Amino acid sequence: MNRSSAAVALLLLLAVAAPPARPAEPPPAPSPAFATGGEGPFPRLILRGVTLIDGTGAPPIGPMDVVIEKERIAELVSVGAPGVPIEAEGRPKARPGDRELDLAGHYLLPGFVDLYGHLHEPLDYTAKLFLAHGVTTAREPICRVGVPRCLELRETTGKGRSVAPRVVPFVSFGLSGPGATMPLPDEASARRWVAETAKAGAAGVRFRDFAPAVFAAAVDEARKRNLRTSVHLDQLLVARADALDAARAGVDILEHWYGLPEALLDGATLQDFPADYNYNEEQQRFAAAGRLWRQAAPPGSERWNAVVAALAEEGLTLVPTLSLYEANRDLMRARTAEWHPLYTLPQLWDSFAPNRAAHAAHWFDWTTEEETEWRRNYRLWMEFLQAYKNRGGRVAVGSDSGFMYSLHGFAYVRELELLREAGFHPLEVIRAATLDGARALGLDGELGSVEPGKRADLVVVAENPLANLKVLYGTGALKLDAENRPVRVGGVRWTIKDGVLHDAPALLAEVRRTVAEAWAKAGRTPAQPGMAPPPPGSKP
Repeated sequence: MNRSSAAVALLLLLAVAAPPARPAEPPPAPSPAFATGGEGPFPRLILRGVTLIDGTGAPPIGPMDVVIEKERIAELVSVGAPGVPIEAEGRPKARPGDRELDLAGHYLLPGFVDLYGHLHEPLDYTAKLFLAHGVTTAREPICRVGVPRCLELRETTGKGRSVAPRVVPFVSFGLSGPGATMPLPDEASARRWVAETAKAGAAGVRFRDFAPAVFAAAVDEARKRNLRTSVHLDQLLVARADALDAARAGVDILEHWYGLPEALLDGATLQDFPADYNYNEEQQRFAAAGRLWRQAAPPGSERWNAVVAALAEEGLTLVPTLSLYEANRDLMRARTAEWHPLYTLPQLWDSFAPNRAAHAAHWFDWTTEEETEWRRNYRLWMEFLQAYKNRGGRVAVGSDSGFMYSLHGFAYVRELELLREAGFHPLEVIRAATLDGARALGLDGELGSVEPGKRADLVVVAENPLANLKVLYGTGALKLDAENRPVRVGGVRWTIKDGVLHDAPALLAEVRRTVAEAWAKAGRTPAQPGMAPPPPGSKP
């Protein structure tokens, strides 16, 4: 049975054997398939004179010549020392038909892995933003476009010249169709569902709503079938299972941070919910979450150290998505990011605006007090991440872009900056974005570091990202030139995926044209909420 047939069979099985699905909003209309583009793969592609940051945590080394044969790295050759001419002897010799790039002064990194890389519609737009920022692999965490189509994306992006990151699809536990999930009533049903999902070709299962016994059975079945697992422990669930419970059940990846402070509660078993708390009231939910980390055991305490050690021993990967929640600690910064007018489509911009009926659009009356609480939340959260990493725990990078003023690609780079703020050395930040992301997916034999034999997923930058991570933004970093004029430097120059060269500035130019045309067609500009008439069709 091929994967598409298996996916269809899975949906039919669930429709017959399981309770009716919960109602869900209809999914967006599918966009066309990803574009085909880039150059290559070549019989041999030689990158000349780069400074290599290999993703393992090793310090930079250069100048290096890197030889790529078709889709794989063939040779890494040190060709001299900085500041002196490179001698021709000892360099890999070009052959007829080779493609050579003179990259003296440039930096070469492994392709980035986004462990929470939602592919929102239109998919082509999302994919170009990811690829233009060096993201060559994206875990689609919920397959919201439906199982057959999501698994098809795994096939179409896993090889060849698709202008998209490699999609690693995780299916939401109990998914019965695009956007709709159903509860699985018992352990046997859960195991059957996981078995069919594995046969259909999924890479993993993502959990959110579950009964603990059903969850444990599903995780066990996933491990038997070599499926990775992730969990979002939301407030409706976390009283029954916190991060320690999930890790001990065998879950591979913890998304966001829910379940961590609950595991650290000392003298209580639940978050201190206000008496009038209502989970469906989004602003109240996020406001209460901003007061959660200070209810946990303090850093360095006996409880804190025990939880850090236990989670690290279980091998749980944390994917904090710090950039997603940053609007909670500084809403104006998130709303007015310089890339929105150029790169954010009207429908996405409208979805960010405060709205009582929309998920993660909760700023109905977001005050200085709420932002202050979230800043305190971040300090404790970041201190935990730093301690966890230092204890041997794995922290990897995910953006969860497409919500809360978080834009694909740009939010990924911001996530790197926030890990730096948390205390990670820049080399640790790069490792979190590359090798540790690949390890979390079980793909580190193929991806995540620049080593002979691995796939040629690479990022070329003209500036040193260890000195300034901002040079990875599509809008570049701001500097003054010799004449005291402000200029932009950096931005990814080339993204290489499976040996195929993608021109990152050209991809960004395509996105800018698409966005400009969309705003022109809408007859408006991306005005700030409350400063312009509401978008057409919105409810007062």
